[in-house]
Amino acid sequence: MDPRLPFNDLPPLPPPVELETRDLLKACIAAHTALASLRQATGHLPNPAVLINTIPILEAQASSEIENIVTTTDELFRFAEHADAASHATKETLRYRTALWEGFRSAVVRGTRSARICSRFVFRYLGARECVT
Repeated sequence: MDPRLPFNDLPPLPPPVELETRDLLKACIAAHTALASLRQATGHLPNPAVLINTIPILEAQASSEIENIVTTTDELFRFAEHADAASHATKETLRYRTALWEGFRSAVVRGTRSARICSRFVFRYLGARECVT
């Protein structure tokens, strides 16, 4: 294929396959039930945003390790709010965490469908008022 030429032989939409299968709808019901349970459980927490704020920290730690920047989970949570006294690796990992949140916020501002779905989940089902970075 020549990358300079447009590819106009795309198949028509919607695809000819059935997307809403019985198994998929059953899985959606199970997912809805699980989300309802999670919402109920987070209602008992004094700060449900703690659950959401944990995910980017752990993702930042895993991604930083790929780049040979190693820190402990304990250090990340200890210095999550004030990284002044943290090691260089911990500061770098926390900057990555902040970049993840900025990317998420940017996607929400742009109004992409997936970002809207994620933000609805965060704010509706977990009752988070604000995600702290």
